[in-house]
Order: sequence, then structure tokens, then C-alpha cells
Amino acid sequence: MAEVRMPEVDRAAAGRAAIAARRARAAVKDAVHRRERRAIDVAETAWSDPATPEGTLRVRELLMSIPGMGPTRVARVMDELGIADAKRVGGLGARQRERLRAWLQAREGARTRSRLVVLAGPTAVGKGTVSAYIRENYPEVLLSVSATTRPPRPGEVDGRHYYFVDDETFDRMIEQGEFLEYATVHNASRYGTPRPPIEAALKTGRSVLLEIDLQGARAVKKAMPEALLVFLLPPTWEELVRRLTGRGTESPAEQARRLETAKVELAAQDEFDVKIVNHDVGRAAQEVVELLTVPGTPSARTRS
Repeated sequence: MAEVRMPEVDRAAAGRAAIAARRARAAVKDAVHRRERRAIDVAETAWSDPATPEGTLRVRELLMSIPGMGPTRVARVMDELGIADAKRVGGLGARQRERLRAWLQAREGARTRSRLVVLAGPTAVGKGTVSAYIRENYPEVLLSVSATTRPPRPGEVDGRHYYFVDDETFDRMIEQGEFLEYATVHNASRYGTPRPPIEAALKTGRSVLLEIDLQGARAVKKAMPEALLVFLLPPTWEELVRRLTGRGTESPAEQARRLETAKVELAAQDEFDVKIVNHDVGRAAQEVVELLTVPGTPSARTRS
């Protein structure tokens, strides 16, 4: 029997239609990610007309477009809801729709709850790298900017990475009660977290990510017990040593001192609410961002 082939004109038209459909779905996901549309509204549109771009969107794609939702959490949520990975929003059954609707509505209500997440860990574990990744890829996340008396490292920008101040200015800020916490790190430079910007953000319902050292994390927890403490771990001690010696920003004597400090810092990890292993910067950043948007304080656990 001769093979029946689609005419070239029809094939071209089908190709253009497929491209247009993909672009329409991409626009829906982008609108959700930018918070221009609510995920629950996209779902309701899909259920009213499964043939729309919203209806042909996979559930996994819709959840992934929600700010703060990474692959790990999306997989967990879909498993909890009993929805297969290939399912499209418009193709869900009645019970699946109700479960997804309830989950999205609960998340919408929780999204306005502010939370202070404190990210700490041993020296050279990659806290700054993870924070920088979040800054570049999750613009909706508000990162607190610390003040420090140390000089800037290559590439660091005043007001973005840190507020670089002299000792006199730092003393004045202490006297005026402008710090949520402050400490001397590695027996050298001083670091402090300006209090007013954090308090203002939390009052308006915005969550804040604060990247600081171990001493600072303890001080913040004492001042704000509701803060969620996250400890960033290296995959292995050998990898931590490699990262510290490989960045070339400290002398051999300074490296040795920082490694001794790291041993002390690692021993304090059980003081934290959540532990995240920094195997990969992007994955670790996603885990941190998820904690900013998930209601409730989780029990101590390790994510790896």
C-alpha cells in the first residue's frame, strides 16, 4: 500500500501552527513568572476551554513557572496531587482539578506572608555565589545588603554586594541602632546587617534573604526568632578546601586560618532549621528560593 504523505502546504501550515502554539504557551508561563497572571487564573481558563494555550500547557510547566518553584518541589507537589508528568492542565479529571485548585489557592494565600531566610555556612562554601545566582535569576527575591569594613574584592560593587564603610561610619551605625546584628569575622573585618530595610520589607509582605556568617545568623535568630536559618554545606571537606585554595584571594596563612574557622562553623550546622548541600549552584539557589515562598517552618533536614 502506498504511503500517504501530507502535502507540503499542509505540512508548512501545521509547522507554523505548532510554533504559534509553543509561543502562546511560553507567553502564559512568562506572565505567571513575572506575576502578571496568577497560576490559579491560568488553570481556570484552561478548564473553561481546554483548547486554549492555557489548556494545552502541561501541569509541570505551569508549576515550574511559579516564582520560587524548582524541579524538586514541582515533582514532589505533582506526586502529592496524583498528577502524571505528561498531564496537561486542560486534560485533568474533576478530582485532579479540585486538588490542583485547592493547592494553588492555598499557595496564593501563603505568598503574601513575609519571611526572613538567613543563609549561612562555612567559609568558601559558596554562599556568595549562590546569592549572586539568586540575584541574577530570581529578581523577585529581595536580598539584604550587609555593611562591612573590609575592602571590596574584584568585581564587587558598593551598594549591591555590600556597603563598604570605614570603621568610623560602622561605629556610628552601631551607636544609632541601625544594625539587626553585627560581628567581627575571622578576627579582622566587621560585618553588619542594616535593620530598617529588612523591617520595611517584612511589613509590606515581602520575604527577605539574608546571607551572613555564623555569628550573625545566631544574632538574627535571637533578635527575630521567626527567621528561618539555612546552613549551606559543601559536598565534602576536600571540596571545601579546593574551593578555598582555588579562588586565590587569600594568602596561605589566611587560607589556613579560614580552614580552622570552617571546622568550627561546620560543627554548628545542627543549630539550623534547614541544611542544603551545595553540589550545584543553580540547584542550591532553587532550594533556597523555595524556602522563601513555602509557608510554615520546616523541621531540621538536609537537602542534597
